Amino acid sequence: MSIKYYADERVFKLDTPSSTYMIGIVDDEQFVGHIYYGRRIEDYHLSYLMRINELPYVPSQNNRDRTSFLDCFPMEYPTHGLGDYREDCLAVKTDKGHTACGLNYVSHSIYEGKKPLEGLPATFGSKEDCTTLELVCMDQILKLEVTLSYTVFEKLDVITRSVQIRNLNTESIVLTKVLSTCLDLENKDYEMMTLHGSWARERHIQKRKIGHGKQSTSSVRGASSHQDHPFMGIASKGINEDQGEVYGFSFVYSGNFIAQTELDQFNRVRAVMGIHPSDFAWILKEQEVFTAPEVIMVYSAEGLGHMTRTYHDLFRNHLIRGEYTHKKRPILINNWEATYFDFNTDKLLDIAREASRLGIEMLVMDDGWFGNRSSDNCALGDWQVNENKLKGGLRYLVNEVNKLGMKFGIWFEPEMISPDSNLYRAHPDWAIQIPGRTASLSRNQYVLDLSRKEIRDYVYEMISSVLKSANITYVKWDMNRQLSDLGSFYLEKEKQGELYHRYVLGVYELQERLIHDFPYLLLENCSGGGARFDPGMLYYSPQIWCSDDTDAIERLYIQEGTAMIYPLSSIGAHVSDCPNHTVGRGTPFETRGYVALLGTFGYELDVTRIPEEDRKMIPDQVAMYHKYNDLVREGDYYRIASYSENHTHDAWSVVSKDKKEALVTFIQVMAEPNYHSRRIQLKGLDAHTFYCIEETKEVYSGEALMYAGLNIERIFGDFKGKLIHLTAVNH
Repeated sequence: MSIKYYADERVFKLDTPSSTYMIGIVDDEQFVGHIYYGRRIEDYHLSYLMRINELPYVPSQNNRDRTSFLDCFPMEYPTHGLGDYREDCLAVKTDKGHTACGLNYVSHSIYEGKKPLEGLPATFGSKEDCTTLELVCMDQILKLEVTLSYTVFEKLDVITRSVQIRNLNTESIVLTKVLSTCLDLENKDYEMMTLHGSWARERHIQKRKIGHGKQSTSSVRGASSHQDHPFMGIASKGINEDQGEVYGFSFVYSGNFIAQTELDQFNRVRAVMGIHPSDFAWILKEQEVFTAPEVIMVYSAEGLGHMTRTYHDLFRNHLIRGEYTHKKRPILINNWEATYFDFNTDKLLDIAREASRLGIEMLVMDDGWFGNRSSDNCALGDWQVNENKLKGGLRYLVNEVNKLGMKFGIWFEPEMISPDSNLYRAHPDWAIQIPGRTASLSRNQYVLDLSRKEIRDYVYEMISSVLKSANITYVKWDMNRQLSDLGSFYLEKEKQGELYHRYVLGVYELQERLIHDFPYLLLENCSGGGARFDPGMLYYSPQIWCSDDTDAIERLYIQEGTAMIYPLSSIGAHVSDCPNHTVGRGTPFETRGYVALLGTFGYELDVTRIPEEDRKMIPDQVAMYHKYNDLVREGDYYRIASYSENHTHDAWSVVSKDKKEALVTFIQVMAEPNYHSRRIQLKGLDAHTFYCIEETKEVYSGEALMYAGLNIERIFGDFKGKLIHLTAVNH
């Protein structure tokens, strides 16, 4: 088994193919300590790494310096208020107002497979895929039982962690902080890697030296956010795609989060991740259980590339579910940038007819089809078809689109409500707000209080009735504002601190019902673009709209950061019109297609109005997608060059699992004068296999292409690109 317990040493050893994680039980008080996480090693006699045989010693030998021990011991799950002054993971408030808690080992179990987390998204695996350790700890004073769960995936360098807390006391206790993971490391001049941005420029990669004190990335917006991302890497200085050490932490959650590093007085790094404690207070009554979301840890000693491909394989095979997990997605055309709110049945059918003729396979009707929705100022919540705009009704439109051989999709924003809506006029108390305070608007809308079952049921029935009324096979689920004015008319005053988390649980419940009742549905999550592109959402939808910014050059930054963690099959990417609606830039239609090929691929434009030269390229792009999508969707992704670093060009490749096929994409962003061909070194090929370049018929060995490199002939002009397709040949 990949998890073993050595009773004499009181050591747990967790092994992935290339990494080892070790936990030790220490002293008569049964402290749970972290021993080691890094390259795989067979030796398990590593308890000395916890420094328990040197000052200040363990409390049974030196209780006069208990706080000194607690403040330097590498706690596996540190708690608040007893003497560990570094960042803790668990804090409480008792009925007497006390906040301290402490945990000690009680028992453990090791079993094959993995249990689901009730009400939460999480990775999954069979008995053949993974093994789980559950460490049961107890605060004997509070009668608080804490179970630390670790799952090792047998074929991947992945360890997942989650926490479950049960109140065994007769009195309630308030949880004021429950993080999901902690890791103490000896500092090796590490850097902290995070993903930052804003609307239309999400997930730009940032690296910074870990200095003394605390450095964090976080969101308190009620969603994972455009601005920050629930991922953190701890990486060796100067790490690149192929060399260096990195610890990756990815949080399977779609609400408030914190990911933090802290360099302490002894030059050790403590990393923590979990639900942000701001405005969090969860009342736990007798025998009630609180489950914290999962953190996915990946260790790589082979650079960022190995971490990336590990996350890709895990998400594709052990997080994303449903019919479309490993299936080619239909090429869609969305009418948002084509028409915005100015459309009717005739206009949509005009787009559909031309799109069908060109090989596009699905029409998606975006915002503006319901209630009196003529702008983004009204009608959210009134999910009834506007038949003044859609003459003949929704079924007629869908049937006409189906007659063209196309599928039909539709946009919803189910979590929101406009003050100018029939629903708000009937139920103003359904919006999240603080009674007596003027509620803040964003995009002229409020957020529905999905902590309340009555509201969730009402929203779901509206969505369900629309989906049942016609042959709809795709839903784009949007969320265009984040949470503020945290208040619920229906939660008791002592439970208002539960609203953030209960809201996220409500979203999860709605989406779980949706994919259960409509299993054939292709669900694409969206949040003003990429504000909720996180592993929690991937559990319900196999793809997420990456960003509202569809400019091909801006997408190089955005998609590089996204693909560092997420499989290409999950990245919603479209060819859009130019000048681009976000930045006003013009890029060649061909280049827009190459960049969108990195993701799900589709169109976001009025195909009836674009230049004829561009329109004529669509059948070739459609053929390109069908030719390469199996490879792009299931292959191994390699970053070859980064425009975010070199500021001139970008390059990546996807290599089939059997290494018999590869597709290289090269984008020249800025042309340079008096320059020769540019040499790139390919990755992931078999060194002893020969490959034929389809475009030139030249044959090279894998070792030549990887170690010596391939010359890319000089391209004339900015924003130009090319594809290079390689297949293995007998030589």
